[in-house]
Amino acid sequence: MLRSLAGFLVGLLLLPLLSLTAAVLPVYAQTEIERLQNQIQDRSSRLLEIEKEIAKFTEDLKAVGAEKKTLQNAIASLELERKKLTAEIARTENLISATDLEINKLILEIERTEREVAEVSEGISETIRSQYQAGDDSLVELILRTARLSDFWSAYEAHESIRNSMSGKVEELDGFHRLLEEKRAQTTTKRDSLVDLKNQYSDQTTVLANNAAERAKLLEVTKSEEANYQLLLSERQAAREQIVKELRDFEAKLQFILDPNTIPAAGTRVFDWPLKNIVITQYFGGSEFAKRNPGIYGGRAYHPGVDFGVPRGTAIYAPLAGTVRATGNTDIVPGCYSWGKWTLIDHANGLSTLYAHQDTISVTPGQRVTTGEIIGYSGNTGYSTGPHLHFTVYAKEGVTVRQFNEIKTVTSCGPASTPVAATEAYLDPMLYLPTP
Repeated sequence: MLRSLAGFLVGLLLLPLLSLTAAVLPVYAQTEIERLQNQIQDRSSRLLEIEKEIAKFTEDLKAVGAEKKTLQNAIASLELERKKLTAEIARTENLISATDLEINKLILEIERTEREVAEVSEGISETIRSQYQAGDDSLVELILRTARLSDFWSAYEAHESIRNSMSGKVEELDGFHRLLEEKRAQTTTKRDSLVDLKNQYSDQTTVLANNAAERAKLLEVTKSEEANYQLLLSERQAAREQIVKELRDFEAKLQFILDPNTIPAAGTRVFDWPLKNIVITQYFGGSEFAKRNPGIYGGRAYHPGVDFGVPRGTAIYAPLAGTVRATGNTDIVPGCYSWGKWTLIDHANGLSTLYAHQDTISVTPGQRVTTGEIIGYSGNTGYSTGPHLHFTVYAKEGVTVRQFNEIKTVTSCGPASTPVAATEAYLDPMLYLPTP
């Protein structure tokens, strides 16, 4: 009888110790977690301030972009772009720092949870060992050995109390294990996010460098003279018109019969928007440029995509999962005023999409991309009267990538490559995008 009671009492003495696992956590670890949390909150406050700065620069860029094209406005626009890009880089730096802090905080929380798991496990093991060493009398043996009924009930209640408390501690241990796995999963997610942010930082830094290079080149070519700037615009437009005419004539000769069963039905939303903020500046089909220059399009109204007005350096997102078929840069050949930096992505639904006038391309041919993944950053490359994204949708079977030397007659774009498609392969992107 005394041996059984001793086992019960040892168990009861151990149970309060199991509830103190959090208390034995080193003060340093808890203080460090709190310090990291405060730093994370400080980063969040700074991010809000940066967001306001970016919004202000974006509005200023819209105002400057709406004004007449002059050298002064072009320089002012580049300066505003520089400030906006600098602010966006600062935002990315803060996000990287905040994510680093989150990872460090999660690591400390994981270490704390692992200690708690170990301590609870040891407490449970000690209780089990103590009871086993004390023996395990049956209920009948306990009654026969007990001189008084009150002693029996005391021993029985002690036994039940230990068993119930043990069940609670086992549940608590299971909870610790679940928490541990959640923290580890969060750490993995944060690390993936950190890699993406570092890639984003690298791309944004490149965009900023391109901005500085364009400003220097513009000042060098124009020698700060308005007349020189207007002449430059005129020459670029004439070259662009010639390239477009030759490309249209070439595509008009291509044979392609669109099978409607190979693509989604018109009006079916299959794409997300390729940008976070949508400002459509030109729809598919007719354009003011086509009206002013009917000879270039053989009398047809023509604009083979949708243009989105967006500041340079804005992230472009894959509107649907797919595979990058090709990328290119028509600017590698001086005077080739076409798409500039472009990306062509094939999708599993029979469609392909083009993203043109990019400042930076963030993907490579053959790469698989997921919906919402950053594929590049908007720019002003190629022939563009201002930073924007040109978005084209093709029937996948009707678009190929060719070099301009297969197309040109008098233009000098030979080594540069471009997507080429028969007229029937061009599709209105608005038929597959969300309602604006």
